[in-house]
Amino acid sequence: MTAAVVFAYHNVGVQCLSVLLAHKIRVALVVTHTDNPAETIWFDSVAKLAASHHVPVITPDDPNTPDIVERIRALQPDFIFSFYYRNMLTPALFDLPRQGALNMHGSLLPRYRGRVPVNWAVINGERETGATLHYMTAKPDAGDIVAQQAVPILPDETAAEVFNKITVAAATVLDRALPALINGTAPRVPQILSQGSYFYGRKPADGLINWRLPALRVHNLVRGVAPPYPGAFTVINGMTLRILRTRFDGAASRALAQPQLYAQGGHCYAACGDGRLLQIIEMELDGKPVSPADLQARFGDQPINLEPASQ
Repeated sequence: MTAAVVFAYHNVGVQCLSVLLAHKIRVALVVTHTDNPAETIWFDSVAKLAASHHVPVITPDDPNTPDIVERIRALQPDFIFSFYYRNMLTPALFDLPRQGALNMHGSLLPRYRGRVPVNWAVINGERETGATLHYMTAKPDAGDIVAQQAVPILPDETAAEVFNKITVAAATVLDRALPALINGTAPRVPQILSQGSYFYGRKPADGLINWRLPALRVHNLVRGVAPPYPGAFTVINGMTLRILRTRFDGAASRALAQPQLYAQGGHCYAACGDGRLLQIIEMELDGKPVSPADLQARFGDQPINLEPASQ
């Protein structure tokens, strides 16, 4: 029976581990993370799934220490798989398995190598992304590709909604690739990294909106960091206004000297740097949901200047 050690977290980790178990792969060990109490845990638990199948689970802070490497060496795995595990694995680990170490990445490599690829794809206005199963190398997300599955990104979808598609795509890719991986006939297509891109992680502060950008770019930022991610935000009169969902239809605003936020006809709009409007569908003021009527009652009927005070 084919044996594997699995490094996994998040919904992709749960779904891909489920695929391995369905294919009767003997999962000798699962390495995952302890949930961070400061993080919003909106995803399923790899540890719970493993425990329900009587698979041993460990949660080391650093999986690359000599004791962990030796423990995995002793298991003599045929494969190591990494499914949305957050720590980088070193060659000391991924050189161990007889048939290779593979990672599932949430983009169509070589595009969007690196951190939070789904969020970046939405923020950058991409219309397609996907899941890629590839061999691990010392350079992150750079190894030979085994299989990919594309998914569309619709104009108003949030990163979380796209991530749900990626989760299904990842399970599909793995399910299709496993038979060939096991019998040693899976393809290995080298990546041409010069045709791709690499992105770094994001912090909550990166959600600050620059209203002088075109409305479509602001819309893409809003949906790229919308809950359960930290959200896009601005500051008005010293208070944080989180912009959670917007709608962009390309409508032109009245001529304005600077970006403004205003309520009209029971709706809320932001006039952005290119003179186009965003309708604000959902927002929070200092952590509490606020409607256009609430905004008018609090700040009056005059438009609220969004720059320079908010930047």
